Amino acid sequence: MLTRREEITLRKLVKGTGLSTMSVYTYFNGMPGLLGAVRQEGFSRLSASLARLADTSDPVADLAAAGAAYAVAAENSPELYALMFDGSLPLPDDRAADATLMHVVDVVRRCVEARRFTAETDALTLARELWMFGHGACMLFVARVMSFDEVEPVVRSGLVRLYSAAGDDPKLAAHSVTQGWEAVVDAK
Repeated sequence: MLTRREEITLRKLVKGTGLSTMSVYTYFNGMPGLLGAVRQEGFSRLSASLARLADTSDPVADLAAAGAAYAVAAENSPELYALMFDGSLPLPDDRAADATLMHVVDVVRRCVEARRFTAETDALTLARELWMFGHGACMLFVARVMSFDEVEPVVRSGLVRLYSAAGDDPKLAAHSVTQGWEAVVDAK
């Protein structure tokens, strides 16, 4: 129903399952709880995708790969991605959501340790900036304002600028973004 952008009602949800609408209340405390569980599943999937990314000798490429993993998640399941970031719904366990941001923080720290970013780079602040930039881009194609193919080159060039502003050499940043992004997007 999410994929087809249909209105989700309890009756439509349980139709043909052999379950009653009361099941949704019993197991999820109603429709908001059920949608919160779906939201949770989206973060769990994204967290698992990020955890599968292998560290390479190029942490800036790894950082770009993390951004690409977010974009691929949004492109592959736009309705789930939009639901994941619907803060009006409960999130039963926010550890998976936190893990997605902390993955980015950890890679930013590796970039600092590798001296690709300046020592003054605050990992959490830069991770949040990257997260907000990437999330905004993802929402443009999730909301069907722009296609993934229109958003992708802008994101890649924007990442080069953000990484350069954090202290990376622009040419190295461009190479790393290409390597990291293509490792994830081409593998989908």
